[in-house]
Amino acid sequence: MNNKRKFSTLKLAIIGLMAALVFVASRFRIDIPTPLGKTGLHIGNVMCVLSGLLFGPVIGGLSAGFGSAMFDLFDPTFAPEFWITFIMKFVMGYLAGYISHMNGRKGEDKKFNTIAAIVGAFSYVVLYIGKTIIMNFLILGNKLEAVIAVTITKGTTSLANAVIAVIASLAILFAIRPALKSAGIFGKLER
Repeated sequence: MNNKRKFSTLKLAIIGLMAALVFVASRFRIDIPTPLGKTGLHIGNVMCVLSGLLFGPVIGGLSAGFGSAMFDLFDPTFAPEFWITFIMKFVMGYLAGYISHMNGRKGEDKKFNTIAAIVGAFSYVVLYIGKTIIMNFLILGNKLEAVIAVTITKGTTSLANAVIAVIASLAILFAIRPALKSAGIFGKLER
């Protein structure tokens, strides 16, 4: 069996650590009530994108998905949709990791890291707005006017979270990546 495909103890530890950082960062939030639930400004997406940028698509996606799903499970408002959150946040971390690590770049190309952060963060905005419309209009049968109002509020908040995620994840990445590389973390992950 190819050793790179196994989930080594180090990879599992990194997934757990990054998922915990996603969970904790999601707790730093400003809740915004809407007519059909709540939304909020938070820094959880920063860690979701950073996970992918640092550790690639699989570790990044799993870290983002598990950390965000755990956060949802601790809030009765979000708990019923934790599995949807897992999927959407997994996509965010996966895309950021895939783009930053594609074609052997291993997350070291600043230009591709910037593109990856933007694509990852804004892919979540699209998924979140789509989920909001589908849940509130098609599944719950709310009036179109209410759905539009809540979509505008949640979409605006999600856009703000995306901008924060891109800027902050890149700043943190450029600050800590050299230290992680000199500590040999990335080399150990490739074994």
